Amino acid sequence: MRDSLGNERAPGRDLVETGELVAGTMSRAVAGLLFAPEDSPLRLDERIASCLRDAATSAADLPLTWERARAGAVLAFVAELSVTRSSQGRAVRGDGFFSVSTASRSAAERLVEDVVQAARATTEERRVRHLGYLVAEVVVSPDVDVALAARALQLAESCSWRQLVFLAAVGRRDRAPLPVGALEDEPRSWRAWGAREDLTDLQQAGLLDPPLVASRPGAVRPRLRPADLRLTRRGVLVHRLLALDFVREDYVTAALADLELPPA
Repeated sequence: MRDSLGNERAPGRDLVETGELVAGTMSRAVAGLLFAPEDSPLRLDERIASCLRDAATSAADLPLTWERARAGAVLAFVAELSVTRSSQGRAVRGDGFFSVSTASRSAAERLVEDVVQAARATTEERRVRHLGYLVAEVVVSPDVDVALAARALQLAESCSWRQLVFLAAVGRRDRAPLPVGALEDEPRSWRAWGAREDLTDLQQAGLLDPPLVASRPGAVRPRLRPADLRLTRRGVLVHRLLALDFVREDYVTAALADLELPPA
């Protein structure tokens, strides 16, 4: 099989297609979009497509199946949301983000490489979708500079999948109110304890308000309710750039159930 962008089938195309293990059949459609665009019904800005092709080619020789799958899937998710944003009228930024500036590489190329590395390293495959979405959001967000995109990625990498789901839940609280039952200080089950620790870590990282405050010995600490939680500006950044509005309802329901809240 030959691709239109070369004499032989491109190794990068095989990598993107391997992403089917994580991203489903959409990966094969994206592989065609990137490496045989004239045969695809979809359209993708060539600046984005070029970055994704280069990243796929660079990662083509990865030996481990699941590492290849995550790398291919994250590139497919970048393309998926980029096509969606284009159909919504979101223009690709024209501020030099795709221009070569450092070591013959653009800021867009460096961001894609960082995101592929993050996807390869995770063992929570559900995070891969939103790592890819980060690139797609940044390329249509001229108010997000390189340093801010890197900060968002760093924060995202520090969060587990369940923590990202909690951020998604808090971010949509105006549309789907959060539970009003109080969180126990010392829940009985390990599952509830671990979920509460996830929330505590998000507060300590400055992603959720109210912040943790040290209480004086003997003082009564107010009982926190999920309904009291708010995204900080740092949390809004992660929620926005990872497109956490796309987190599925059943994932949110499962994460909230892990808290084992008492009836309101």
